Amino acid sequence: MKFILRTCKGREKYADYVRRAVPSVETCFDDRGGAMKNFLKSLELSGKDSAVNLEDDIVVTKGFEKKAISIIEKRPDAVIQFFSMRGKDLTQGSRWDYGSKYLMAQCTYFPEKISQGILAFSKKYHDIEHKSQPLDSMVALYLKATRRKYWIHCPNLVDHRTGVSLIDPRRAKTNRQSFTFVKSEAFA
Repeated sequence: MKFILRTCKGREKYADYVRRAVPSVETCFDDRGGAMKNFLKSLELSGKDSAVNLEDDIVVTKGFEKKAISIIEKRPDAVIQFFSMRGKDLTQGSRWDYGSKYLMAQCTYFPEKISQGILAFSKKYHDIEHKSQPLDSMVALYLKATRRKYWIHCPNLVDHRTGVSLIDPRRAKTNRQSFTFVKSEAFA
């Protein structure tokens, strides 16, 4: 299994933090021009292996890697989302959800061959060049097309940093955080 960090120019401080917190992480640097293209590159890096795919604008829980592996071992064939910001996270906790509802790609585990499946699906995805880089929408459509549910793990193992989006600066700077993440160590 691989841990792959997607990052880009201007996010060096964020990427350094994730590399310190997740020592085995491989870096997927955006040299193709945008979040969607870098996501596709990260899927190529995954190959047929399973992978935890991470964005650089996250905060991780203490012991993230060990906790993620333990959770994955219980559901190695399931897509697992380690970040969510839905009200059901508080009322229902960990649960299965329909693939069509997949949202937010801060930290997701993809089982063996799933990365290759999404990569193949991307060639048919109608919004591949959309300016908002809707890679989570593409994953949702892939999961729906393949009739796969995914597991949302609570409490979330990562949180989304507060700040300006590089994809679209008009996006909310706040209100994109997890309801269940417990900050357990300082971050830069």
